[in-house]
Amino acid sequence: MPKISDRGLKMPSSPIRKLVPFADAAKKRGTKIYHLNIGQPDIKTPAAALKAVSESELDIIAYSPSEGYEWYRDKIAEYYGRIGVGIDASDIIVTSGASEAIQFVMNSCFDAGDEIIVPEPFYANYNGFSKTGNVIVKPITASIDDGFGLPPMSDFEKEITSKTKAILICNPSNPTGYLYSKEELEVLKEIVLKHDLFLMVDEVYREFVYDEREHTSVLSLEGLEEHAIVFDSVSKRYSACGARIGMIISRNREMITTALKFAQARLSPPTLGQIMGAAMVDVPQTFIEESITEYDKRRKVCIERLQKMDGVVCPRPGGAFYLFVKLPVDDTEKFCKWLLEDFNFNGETVMLAPGAGFYSTSGLGRQEARIAYVLNTGALHKAMDCLEAALKSYPGKI
Repeated sequence: MPKISDRGLKMPSSPIRKLVPFADAAKKRGTKIYHLNIGQPDIKTPAAALKAVSESELDIIAYSPSEGYEWYRDKIAEYYGRIGVGIDASDIIVTSGASEAIQFVMNSCFDAGDEIIVPEPFYANYNGFSKTGNVIVKPITASIDDGFGLPPMSDFEKEITSKTKAILICNPSNPTGYLYSKEELEVLKEIVLKHDLFLMVDEVYREFVYDEREHTSVLSLEGLEEHAIVFDSVSKRYSACGARIGMIISRNREMITTALKFAQARLSPPTLGQIMGAAMVDVPQTFIEESITEYDKRRKVCIERLQKMDGVVCPRPGGAFYLFVKLPVDDTEKFCKWLLEDFNFNGETVMLAPGAGFYSTSGLGRQEARIAYVLNTGALHKAMDCLEAALKSYPGKI
């Protein structure tokens, strides 16, 4: 039998999706599942974006330019101008989702054996994208005790070597919901300038911030013009995950020029998605404001319910739509599987994402899980009922 590559064998399974077969089996048994495992918003995609596609009157759905249509990149620049970031179309490459953006940037900035520093827990696919390029992730562990805030500068300094090329964060964070302050970004700026590194920031959840706090884009910090690289997407902002439209944004001309080579190799980003994306920029701000209000209601429901459960530790996140919690169980991998295979509460159960898959350090996250509060408040209350009942009856409760 032909041999599968070592790269393929080492590629980690998604902690978000790998339990899907167990969920499918539970559904076939008639169990209703509340999906809190995946960041799939249930808010309706703006009607204007769907209308733009239906009224496009295309005779041919043709390839777009590899970097994306200039008229769409101009609209992206318009959006950024509204949040106080001055860029133009030449600073942007349109990608098939932010995932492809991350892959292109890693291919452009790293050689095999180079290192990237990432505070953990982090978006699980950062591990996968790194492994495909033989890039070494150097994790710095953030603590649930302070809500997963930025670790001390000394922790970063200890990990920097001659092979270090970048620091990567997600702001607000997937999976923890932590919102980095401007002061924390200034700390990272000091580090990357001192050691001549890239500062890569996943800003997909930029709009979703709470408690009257504000998001600071790394692109707004002076002095990082050659260092800052942002990953962005329409998926969460406009509830359009299936449109598969993301983007790389950077003022570093050499990096953009290099990433374009990888964009050319995959031909082009989705044409229909770009039509949708351009229309989304013109969607009234009330759509975003109403989405934020709705997610904040959901956040408060989950925090209130979780903090009342015995043994559960639930920090209060400042952004995104995730909670990263500690549960009083022996192993959340086992617990999440048990929820789908052996448990139901009045014919219902809940699906979570086990925490270990969001860490690079072996052994961490075994009592933690990510919860995506992407369902309406009524469904979230029922999901919390299931979780509360499960924690009382789980054989591995500690």
